[in-house]
Amino acid sequence: MSSFSSDLLGHEYEVNIGQYFSRGWGIFKEFAWAFVVYTLALVIIGLVLGALPAPLGNDPEQGTPGALSLIYQVIFYPVLMAGYYIVAFQIARNRPKAFGDFFRSFNKFLPIFLVSLVGGLLTFLGCLAFLIPGLYLAVSYTFAQPLVIDKNIGFWQALETSRKVISKKWFSFLGLGLLLILLNIGGLIALGIGLLITAPLSFCIIAAAYEDIIGLNSVAEPTV
Repeated sequence: MSSFSSDLLGHEYEVNIGQYFSRGWGIFKEFAWAFVVYTLALVIIGLVLGALPAPLGNDPEQGTPGALSLIYQVIFYPVLMAGYYIVAFQIARNRPKAFGDFFRSFNKFLPIFLVSLVGGLLTFLGCLAFLIPGLYLAVSYTFAQPLVIDKNIGFWQALETSRKVISKKWFSFLGLGLLLILLNIGGLIALGIGLLITAPLSFCIIAAAYEDIIGLNSVAEPTV
């Protein structure tokens, strides 16, 4: 085990959900227009790819995703979603930010993709095993992507470090996750438009929790 992981596992902490919502909202407000536009762009890309003729696009009769939609959802979407954390961390560090920073997640394409793929597969297998193991892993991997982005570690170390750290306060993180789900349900109820705010805000809230519990590197990764 690396000294980095050992230090984290020896660290005791408290989960302050109200603080994370407040801090996350502050991060979101700093670059609100960009968070909303980026979210809208991701939605539009998904809709355009899904609207293509089958088999490239979705097949409404069979209810199956198209080839391009599947590639986008499985390979590129998780990496694009990680862009939220990159920008949120820039704001949390009081560093300059730009719209292009959302796409800097592609600088770490492979580890971010593997976190999503392996973490998602293990969670799925856990759900098949009477659901509880899958729920445990889904919550426990909350910090895996942020760890890859901020600490520049490998995907497996990120998954395991996140799992071990969050397991200390697993039920508190379950509560945080349920509140984020309710937040996004509220955004969905608001004609779906509210999701343009609640979806990126959810990432900012997780970034705030990560900042408090794990701690951010003092400087951002240089732009490539």
